[in-house]
Amino acid sequence: MEKWAWLKRSEHNYLLPFVIVITAVVALWLLFFAHNSVLNWIKASVEERSQEAEMARLQGEIDEMDREIENLRNNRDSLESFARETYHFAAPGDDVYIVEE
Repeated sequence: MEKWAWLKRSEHNYLLPFVIVITAVVALWLLFFAHNSVLNWIKASVEERSQEAEMARLQGEIDEMDREIENLRNNRDSLESFARETYHFAAPGDDVYIVEE
């Protein structure tokens, strides 16, 4: 018997190309189109990194706001300056001039 006899076409070998094609199609479907595919894993990984960067940026903003709030609580001059600049507050007897641009 020949070493590669199973590769020769015969009446029993018509199924081999069909099985190879079906296997390749299923493998490609699992890799690229299935719900839990490799592409979905890559997309999820990229999205996760993006969201982690966004969370770090927002946490930095929160920390800065907390420092500003603490400064406003403890420093009367900074609180007064903040109130004047943000809300146009004035102390009794101050002359207020509003200049529109």
